[in-house]
Amino acid sequence: MMYPSLDEFMKDAGTVLAKGPIALVMVEDDVEVATTLRHHQQLGFAAVLAFMPKDFALPRDLDESIIRITYDVTLEGAVQQAVNRINDAAIGQWMFYCYNAEYLFHPFCETRSVGEMLAFHTEERRSAMLTYVVDLYAEDLNTYPDAVSLDHAFLDRSGYYALARKDPATGHPRERQLDFFGGLRWRYEEHVPAARRKIDRIAIFRAAPKLRLREDHTFNVEEYNTFACPWHHNITAAIASFRTAKALKRNPGSTFDIPTFKWHNSAPFEWHSRQLLDLGLMEPGQWF
Repeated sequence: MMYPSLDEFMKDAGTVLAKGPIALVMVEDDVEVATTLRHHQQLGFAAVLAFMPKDFALPRDLDESIIRITYDVTLEGAVQQAVNRINDAAIGQWMFYCYNAEYLFHPFCETRSVGEMLAFHTEERRSAMLTYVVDLYAEDLNTYPDAVSLDHAFLDRSGYYALARKDPATGHPRERQLDFFGGLRWRYEEHVPAARRKIDRIAIFRAAPKLRLREDHTFNVEEYNTFACPWHHNITAAIASFRTAKALKRNPGSTFDIPTFKWHNSAPFEWHSRQLLDLGLMEPGQWF
């Protein structure tokens, strides 16, 4: 189903979004759009919404099975505006947002659907889930100059760290909140604005009245920005993402400084949750 604008979609949003969980895919370019949409369908999302330019083509099966909304996600604040408007139309539903060429992995996703995971997370009295954006990159940039290759993808197996997130009003660390760093944005930080170097994103959340996504991928309700509840660890998830690698190779200021993204701590990406769990890039919490 295709809508010519977000305003037109909002007329039907109450009906279309009656069942969750809901995935929102923000399409910035034409790289791996179909694989991104299919991946999230296969995870078990009840509805997959693609915000994308009208001139991008999709395979027929996806045109018939997803909700396509003509939208320019590259405009300043466009992603936050779209997420917030969908939030207001789907109060109580679990939602997830990402960009094209990004792939969600949660613990044991090969055998347990995203709906099963979120049912457990709800029982844990949680309304949001921390996700780590794990940078992927092609092994050979001569063969894959846009740094994207599903068959020859690599990731960093170390180099991740966290710092206390301070409350600007008090200067003290916020309870159960951390800023996480690593991957390409850490290794090539001279090419990345300071405000965009974090790899944490509250990408999974339960829609609520007056909830607002902010530009730094956090919410205006501080409990949503915590990595765990006060009494034990909770599930976290990972987003395997080519987005940073694409940007570094497209940017004239960085592309010629990067003949390869591989280094001594690179490892082939196995496209399996077990690898991400073993590397500590997501947490199963108390989920057995």
